[in-house]
Amino acid sequence: MGDDLAEESKTVDQVLDSTLESVDKAERVALDLAHESGFSDEDLDRIGMSVRECMVNAVVHGNRYNAHKKVRLSLSRTPERFTIRIADEGEGFNPMDLPDPVAGDNLMRHSGRGIFLMRAFMDDLQVRHLEPAGTEVTLVKNVVVKK
Repeated sequence: MGDDLAEESKTVDQVLDSTLESVDKAERVALDLAHESGFSDEDLDRIGMSVRECMVNAVVHGNRYNAHKKVRLSLSRTPERFTIRIADEGEGFNPMDLPDPVAGDNLMRHSGRGIFLMRAFMDDLQVRHLEPAGTEVTLVKNVVVKK
């Protein structure tokens, strides 16, 4: 990563359809900006999986593939952090109501690990309800300055 790029802030905003193709597009855009920011391959994998999980949640669970509803993607890079915001237009959910994916019978379920993985892979995760409807998830990965 060039020194000039490390000091540069950049923001990318997109409005995406509620389709699985949008999941791929969001992951590509996020990984391109994360790569420009100098993240390691391991961090790129974690960022990519977090964006993918979050976008699938927005498209499938939030907007329920509704063609009239959109997903907003906002990426922001500063010298200190990489921030990803993904917002849907769904009914919303309370993250405290989600079952623990590593408890008992939940281990055998094929879904329900998205938020758990995002929390594990990112440095910060915030969920907030939007008015009149929707959920916005904010994911943050801190930039580690290499000496």
